[in-house]
Amino acid sequence: MKYNKYGLALVCFFMIISGMKAQRTYWSKVENRESTLGVANVYQKFSTPDFQLKLVKASQTVAALRPNSEPYFDFTPGERLEIRDKDSLYHLGDINLRIKDASGTWKSYSTATHRAEVSPLEVTGTILAAADLANTLPNDIPVSVKRYYELDHDQLVMRFEITNKQNAPVEIGALGIPMIFNNILEGKSLTETHAQNVFFDPYIGKDAGYLEVKRLSGRGPALLVLPKENMGFEAYRPLLDDPTPKSIVFEGFHEWMVHSKAYADKEWKGVEQWNEPTSLTLRPKETKSFSLKFVLSEGIKNIQETLVKEEHPVAVGVPGYVLPKGDRAKLFLKYSKEIESIHIEPKGAIEFTEVGTTASNYKEYQIEGKQWGRARAIITYSDGMEQSINYKVIDARKDVVGNLGEFLFNEQWYDDKSDPFNRTYSVISYDYGNKRQVTQDGRVWIAGLSDEGGAGSWLTAIMKQHLQPKKSEIEKFEMFIDSTLWGGLQYSSGDEKYGVKKSLFYYEPDKMPKGTYSDTLNYKTWAAWDNKHANDTGRSFNYPHVAAAYWVMYRLARYHEGLVENHDWKWYLERAYHTTMAMVDLAPYYAQFGNMEGSVFLEILKDLKREELAEMAESLENTMKQRADHWKALDYPFGSEMPWDSTGQEEVYTWCSYFGFDHKAQVTLNAILAYMPTMPHWGYNGNARRYWDFLYGGKAGETSRIERQIHHYGSGMNAIPVLEAYRKSPDFHLLKVGYGGALGAISNITQDGFMPAAFHSYPSTLRIDDLSGDNGPGFYGYAMNEATYLTNNEDLGWLAFGGNLSQKGDEVEVELTTAAKSKIFIAPKKLWLTLDAGSFEKVTYNDKTGEVTLTLNGKTEHTPYAYLRVDGSEAELPFKKVRGAYRIELSKKETIIKL
Repeated sequence: MKYNKYGLALVCFFMIISGMKAQRTYWSKVENRESTLGVANVYQKFSTPDFQLKLVKASQTVAALRPNSEPYFDFTPGERLEIRDKDSLYHLGDINLRIKDASGTWKSYSTATHRAEVSPLEVTGTILAAADLANTLPNDIPVSVKRYYELDHDQLVMRFEITNKQNAPVEIGALGIPMIFNNILEGKSLTETHAQNVFFDPYIGKDAGYLEVKRLSGRGPALLVLPKENMGFEAYRPLLDDPTPKSIVFEGFHEWMVHSKAYADKEWKGVEQWNEPTSLTLRPKETKSFSLKFVLSEGIKNIQETLVKEEHPVAVGVPGYVLPKGDRAKLFLKYSKEIESIHIEPKGAIEFTEVGTTASNYKEYQIEGKQWGRARAIITYSDGMEQSINYKVIDARKDVVGNLGEFLFNEQWYDDKSDPFNRTYSVISYDYGNKRQVTQDGRVWIAGLSDEGGAGSWLTAIMKQHLQPKKSEIEKFEMFIDSTLWGGLQYSSGDEKYGVKKSLFYYEPDKMPKGTYSDTLNYKTWAAWDNKHANDTGRSFNYPHVAAAYWVMYRLARYHEGLVENHDWKWYLERAYHTTMAMVDLAPYYAQFGNMEGSVFLEILKDLKREELAEMAESLENTMKQRADHWKALDYPFGSEMPWDSTGQEEVYTWCSYFGFDHKAQVTLNAILAYMPTMPHWGYNGNARRYWDFLYGGKAGETSRIERQIHHYGSGMNAIPVLEAYRKSPDFHLLKVGYGGALGAISNITQDGFMPAAFHSYPSTLRIDDLSGDNGPGFYGYAMNEATYLTNNEDLGWLAFGGNLSQKGDEVEVELTTAAKSKIFIAPKKLWLTLDAGSFEKVTYNDKTGEVTLTLNGKTEHTPYAYLRVDGSEAELPFKKVRGAYRIELSKKETIIKL
């Protein structure tokens, strides 16, 4: 297969064009500014047991921070220092303050605003360098600030000493330390970014908080920034005053905030923060130190081990920090000091029950979510340290998914028979803020039922049926397929080329009746495609949505009775196949990249083989092998249409793993783990990095911006390869990350069933986006991932992710709590049990004999048979095999099967 570069001309995404132009304009403007940092003068260099530290002598800000184990690698953007040596550009070593003046007004001060040579201080003992920062702060600042780089037990520490110069108390309402590391991807290839750049993730956990800094490759040592003295991680503020324009190649910088009340009083007023905002009052002439230490972890998977070694509080949540009601979840805490109290906000939102202490000295708690919404637990230790853990309590998974279906097929069901764009019938985009369907948008795909931003809702609607099929909803989806999808959004040219359009909605006011388009929307941008551009079929990312819809309908028709009536199973499976092949034929340029939901193509291949449709199966497999061969030849084969992306990894991993390209699959997995952390915070646990899709799949307006998105579709999508890798080689880190992403995918669904594009991470917002947007790939990830995992961890004992566990002697029993109750992985046996139809009530595992007992729920109107697949056991069951699955006739009551 050859990839045709003509497709590059179709890259009309403004994010690429404007982003790159903005970066070029930025660098040219910055280069013309006066240099004020003093980099033309001497640098200071220091060696510590872990790092090579380089400071700009004039400013004593960090010029480079290199691990001794890899001295060619720099965690900071030191490579751009001679461009970034200007006023208002932040560097590691800066500090931001807001202090209340005599009139009661908060006034801001920053060492980055106006650069000047700082005054060096005498260096003694373990101090490497020190300076009085008065020269780079305004004269009216009521405090003095000194900064020290020093060693404490051979560890690098950065300490700020703040003294109240006044004869009256001084209130500091904001104190932040900019975290400046090398996340500027501008001008680099994928290979260069993975070798040279980092992403960083915050655990905003007060005194127990920390920052993870990890290379994009996922390899090499990880940097941990830990609080040492008076440096509780209260808030994480975007540094919007740094002039670097944010774009697809630069997410922006943030600062670690110790105190944030001044912002809560003003810019963040009325917004519930991750932690209660605080301020600090310094008595006359009082001095207080604030320090951070820099620690290396051997690798990403060793971070928890490193935290324990550093005697830093460690928390492990099972199944994570999204708490479905009805789940008996667990929390394990480890710290050298005793727990004095656990305070829940809001009161009664979570119920804590102490269980005991594990053999590895973790305090174990059983926890249950009681009140829907955000909540936090504040753990106070005997030394006064406070740790906050942010949770999200949701309804039971079956109720979340059920309510989602109700919302999609009622509030979002579009049936305007006079619609001139042929979108009747469909599940259309929705604006939750205004409680209305989105039938027009200046970004035409949002209202056009295609691309991720427009197809999201109907993709979510069909994936909901994969978990919880409902006859009345399927009937509506059949109407969508016959009236809107087949022959509308997708066309057949008569030669089995099933192209998928970029949008049904388009902007051509001269050819449409007067009044068709709203005069309150902006149709004067590149995003207002005309009919010709909307009908273009050259974007491969649109095809998996359609293929997934056909595949789910095939499964419903094949494994259930009476659910699907408009076409037979073969019609659907053949269209899934032809749609897949059309993607490569009609969208050859984009097809060279991994697609979001591309893992569905493997599911289609498996079913073609099961149905003995050999010619189709061979054709699809050969085509995908050519794509995988292309990926195998690349260093980092998952760039997508962007300079860097986090969505192609799912399909790249899927096919590389399938074809035995294990090295490339591992490269892909390592990259995922670099941008998908596990930490005690529902918003960041399993949250795969995405930061530009509020522009293209979010609500237009002030929240349409470059911003770290909390549980955008990357979470559910990237959880697919992470959990697949876990099932191949059970590693507890993978389970925590993958399950965090899977549950994160449904964490933003409202109680009445609306699923937004993502949650806003800016502390000025901290709420869901109002638009449904591109939620579909995320829910696809959840639906494909949803399973129960039973594992025995050497530190924590028997654990269930997605089920309630009980033990009696050698037997471990798990009652499934997932929405579909159709999959369970028993880690000690590497046994993967899945149902194409039917559901498990509970599964019992005998740890001594290895015997597994399955209890299946009774038959339903449309599901008289269960179809069980057993992967990981050679034992044969006394049931007929149909397409590789055991067909089990269900009774009205439970059916018990022993393996």
